[in-house]
Amino acid sequence: MKELSLKIEGMACEGCASAVQNALAEATGVSSAKVDLSAKSALVRYDSAEADPGKLIAAVVKAGYRASLAG
Repeated sequence: MKELSLKIEGMACEGCASAVQNALAEATGVSSAKVDLSAKSALVRYDSAEADPGKLIAAVVKAGYRASLAG
């Protein structure tokens, strides 16, 4: 399992954070996703054989938010 931290833009409420978390959790290869609304970030654990950072960012974009690699 790999761990990835994403910076999330466009979240304004808990509903937004929930939408991002659900989008990430439903992505193929993701074992867990935790979104922090106040930090505007997400921590994702995933199987690198099934997912990669680009696919995880695409899942967030598809949910209507912007994402980039944190750090």
